[in-house]
Amino acid sequence: MFQVNDVIVYGTQGVCRIIGTEEKVMSGVKRCYYILKPVNEKGATIYAPTDNAHVLAKMRKLLTVEQIHGLIDSMPEESASWIENESDRKELYKQALTRGDHLELIRMIKAIYAQKKEREAMGKHLRMTDERFFKDAEQILYDEFQYVLELQSKEDLLSYIIDRVERSEDCKKK
Repeated sequence: MFQVNDVIVYGTQGVCRIIGTEEKVMSGVKRCYYILKPVNEKGATIYAPTDNAHVLAKMRKLLTVEQIHGLIDSMPEESASWIENESDRKELYKQALTRGDHLELIRMIKAIYAQKKEREAMGKHLRMTDERFFKDAEQILYDEFQYVLELQSKEDLLSYIIDRVERSEDCKKK
């Protein structure tokens, strides 16, 4: 399914390179593992069993540049409604992070960002759990976008997104 040197997304760990496979005994069981190195976490190593369907379901190929452009272009139209009930919101956000669905993450980021701005206007801070969800969603989404688009930093990516959305909006006005 995956090969050594493939760059993939692995669940909430983000973009990883498969640097090899290795047989290891863990918990008394000998299995073959993919050895994953997160591209943005120096020193981290992840071992993912090659025969575990649940683990393999967390691994996927990177989006293409065209797919990322499609997601960026859809950002202005994505709805972002705030869920007032905190426990419902936490559950929905946990599921969104686990699934890693790009549109869900975009909606989540937009909803939390709007809530943050609203609370700041009232002189309040965003709840710590919402701040954490925001950062996690950004990490998952932006790491992949930044890697595929070959951008050096999160700031470069945000500028890229803003420029693309503004150009798209300008074209719609004409």
